Amino acid sequence: MPESIEETSSPTWGKKIAVTGKGGSGKTMLTAIMTGLLAKDNRSKLLAIDADSAINLPYALGIDIKQTVAEIRSQMIKDPKARAEIKDKNIRVVMEEALESGAGFKLLVMGRPEGPGCYCAINDLLKYGIDRLSKHFDITLIDCEAGPEQINRRVVNGVDIILIVTDSSARGIRVAGSILSVIQDDESMKHTTTGLVLNRCKAKTDDRLIVESARRWGIEIFGRIPDDEYITEYDSAGKPLINLPRTSPSVMAIEEILKRIVPSFKGNYECLPVKIQQGGRP
Repeated sequence: MPESIEETSSPTWGKKIAVTGKGGSGKTMLTAIMTGLLAKDNRSKLLAIDADSAINLPYALGIDIKQTVAEIRSQMIKDPKARAEIKDKNIRVVMEEALESGAGFKLLVMGRPEGPGCYCAINDLLKYGIDRLSKHFDITLIDCEAGPEQINRRVVNGVDIILIVTDSSARGIRVAGSILSVIQDDESMKHTTTGLVLNRCKAKTDDRLIVESARRWGIEIFGRIPDDEYITEYDSAGKPLINLPRTSPSVMAIEEILKRIVPSFKGNYECLPVKIQQGGRP
């Protein structure tokens, strides 16, 4: 087992950034590129969490996974001996054993959805472990499941920033609005910073509907990611998106987004933020 996190650093109250949106909006792409840029910036201890049951983030990061949190949970439910062994350990240590190492970051994969039945005590145990683990990192990036359902689930508790990814399609805008409604209705998220990220932008005229919606909802647009041939090429060839060149339009655009939300991140480009005035709600 690798050296314990607790032995190498004192706990911190790190920043949690959750990425959500409709399926196929580019959530994993955004999370993977942010992970790569922050890891190369080398200013923060970084944890990436794949909370999507589709399990796409490891491939985008070029990481082979050996164990997921869901598999740990399954062992605790099905095998009394494994349950006893796991419960005898510090829960932080259990979470550490599920971590995979990348170049400058750690990866935790949640895995498949929970099966039938009520296992509240075990779920609470895992929630506590994830919360404890994230406190030992300066930044935690969470690639959420599509849609609004996961916003109130355990892995997005206490997030500081939520990035809602959308394209300019009517469906993408509707899903973005439904996610924002859940956030705005949740009292525990009243201090959470929420912003839109527009993906696959071709021309500003194509963004008119989402820009008008953002103004009406009172939410900022944190950045625009242009249509990028590099993304198409890497996806088609099965190449990890974390290895995109720095000249990729997507990488440059996401670098600007990171400058807005992570003060310690420097990057190489001037930030040109897009600000939408406060207004109503979706």
